Amino acid sequence: MAEEFFIPKLGQTVEEVTILGWKVEDGQRVEQGEPVLEVETDKAVFPVEANASGYIHLGPYKAGDVVPVLTVVAVIGKKDDKFEVKGAPAAQPEAEAAAAATPAEAAPAATAPEASATGKVFASPRARRLAAQEGVDLRLVTPTGGGGVRVAERDVLAYLSAMPKATPVAQKMAAEAGIDLRQVVGTGPGGKITREDVERAIQAAAPAVPAVPTPVAPSPAPAVPAVPTPVAPPSAPAAPAVPLPEVEVLERIPLKGVRAVIAQRMAASVHTTARVTLVSEVDATHFVEMRERLKQQVAEEWGFAPGYNDLLAKIVANALRKFPYMNARLTEDAIELLAHVNIGIAVDTERGLLVPVVRDVDRKSLRQFGEELRQLIERARAGRALPDDLTGGTFTITNLGPYDIDAFTPVINLPEAAILGVGRIAPKVVVRDGQMVIRQMVTLSLAFDHRLVDGAPAARFLQYIKQLVEEPYLLVTL
Repeated sequence: MAEEFFIPKLGQTVEEVTILGWKVEDGQRVEQGEPVLEVETDKAVFPVEANASGYIHLGPYKAGDVVPVLTVVAVIGKKDDKFEVKGAPAAQPEAEAAAAATPAEAAPAATAPEASATGKVFASPRARRLAAQEGVDLRLVTPTGGGGVRVAERDVLAYLSAMPKATPVAQKMAAEAGIDLRQVVGTGPGGKITREDVERAIQAAAPAVPAVPTPVAPSPAPAVPAVPTPVAPPSAPAAPAVPLPEVEVLERIPLKGVRAVIAQRMAASVHTTARVTLVSEVDATHFVEMRERLKQQVAEEWGFAPGYNDLLAKIVANALRKFPYMNARLTEDAIELLAHVNIGIAVDTERGLLVPVVRDVDRKSLRQFGEELRQLIERARAGRALPDDLTGGTFTITNLGPYDIDAFTPVINLPEAAILGVGRIAPKVVVRDGQMVIRQMVTLSLAFDHRLVDGAPAARFLQYIKQLVEEPYLLVTL
């Protein structure tokens, strides 16, 4: 009997993969453990090895298709075996799913036939968790997972990024009434949807009923009742996309994989968080001196020279322990303070921005942190990061100093409460004790979610980081 070859689980958070290409031909003999397929998650590229020896017979899956994990994509057996779909396939290739999907003109709340027939919405656990956290009615989200029948997390993120701005009261009213805010025209400042706008939409959606029906005298020929004309919602058909100018396109890069995930998550962060940024200029003279001494004394023994990100991560980890309200996340009905300090470091790779996460930074030595971070970065840049390498963070540090950036406003990495942006360290003339002196200065930018933290507590957190950067010797007392 032929052995089924399927997409394996590539981490606790990976629900589906994009097929990049087969490394073998249909009908070719393969050996167990031989790489036969290459797939991409939203984190990295992985080879998938044959789980048996024999002749491989490929299913109808090609490069670019998105399939859920555990989908059978080929069989391995005898030379005359064939790939056969048993019952309904676990997933459709992306092209087939697109052809079978609801046309773009259909209502945005369209759901899969199975969902409409049974009244149940199929959704992944992560999609349900995000929807509950953001108050999203899953019936209004167009599914793309599982061949277009299951709502994936990316679908909820896409829905959130497309949602117009609305007041909290309007959002609650719309959710309770099942009104899609994308079909409501906002009359508030900047086009924001208000309570009154939702009330009008609810009234427009209700069937027209005459307040006092007028009695009609009996007649030999029964009168045909007039059909009431429905009141149109305030919004007309969706506004067309902004027309593109007639210019020559050099290259068209599909928005998928890591780039698509980055686009969805950044849009969701900006749309859902109440972001505030605090900026502080910090004297990093002693910080620079400390790093130089460490390089001279431990680089040979450790096998690497400690960097600024290593030291900053240890400082931030101590600050998160001292101010636990910054090591938090927001759920539907509570703010959760997290037990572990897991710090992500934003890394630029050829595939896009990735954030490797080092866990329990507050419990690790500087050397342990540095060794683990460098292993994570190496895997990320090689496109071989494990899915769990890039998840579970509770706070993120992003450093654009190497690119000569002085200050910037970073985007919060959901569901975290805050992110620290680090600019370049450069000599500047400053006043100390009434004298003009040259000091090594750096600008730190703390972006935080005002829904979880107020300005003054966030400022105290940044102030503490500033103190440790200016007086790094205090680290030995913590």
